[in-house]
Amino acid sequence: MELTVYGAEAVCASCVQAPPSKTTAEWLDAALSRKFGEKVLVRYIDIYQPETEKDRVYCTKILADDFFYPLVVHEDEVLGEGFIALKPIVQFCIRSGLTPLDNSGKNKE
Repeated sequence: MELTVYGAEAVCASCVQAPPSKTTAEWLDAALSRKFGEKVLVRYIDIYQPETEKDRVYCTKILADDFFYPLVVHEDEVLGEGFIALKPIVQFCIRSGLTPLDNSGKNKE
């Protein structure tokens, strides 16, 4: 499963107390890796340097103030924006069919 975090080096003006977007992407990647192993890939995209046409669409929407950043997206579903909470993203991953690892690093059966 691939999640994309869109953001910029500067903190979103509406999210002054939030960590920078790249830090959020790194934190999310680490947390999801502990929870699901290597089943989740977290991409970070700078809103000023989109890589794909889909990235360009979301970056344009952020720059037009339609979304706050960091913005977390899976395919065409927005999972969070601004202050990112881990719990709803983990619940989304589980609903999407991922099985959390147990404490030994193996999938729970």
